[in-house]
Amino acid sequence: MIRRIILPLTLATVAAIAVGCATEQNQRGLSGALIGAGTGAVAGQLIGRNTTSTVAGAAGGALVGAAIGTATTPSYNRGNCRYRQPDGTIIIARCR
Repeated sequence: MIRRIILPLTLATVAAIAVGCATEQNQRGLSGALIGAGTGAVAGQLIGRNTTSTVAGAAGGALVGAAIGTATTPSYNRGNCRYRQPDGTIIIARCR
């Protein structure tokens, strides 16, 4: 039972840390994948009512969500990162 709790929490923590050090395009792709996987898992369960359908729905949703999240990144932000200045202002510049 503890494994069922610890593994998802560990994966969520790693995903949250990874999102903090990525370009906006990567962040949008990851968040799209997570949203798509959740939506696909629910849809797969509702349609197939078994584990195989749930996993297939999650995988398909993750792929579609990642593609949409990556493709919808504004063109002015591709390849750029957001940096916070000491005074609190945010600038967009090439990633280091």
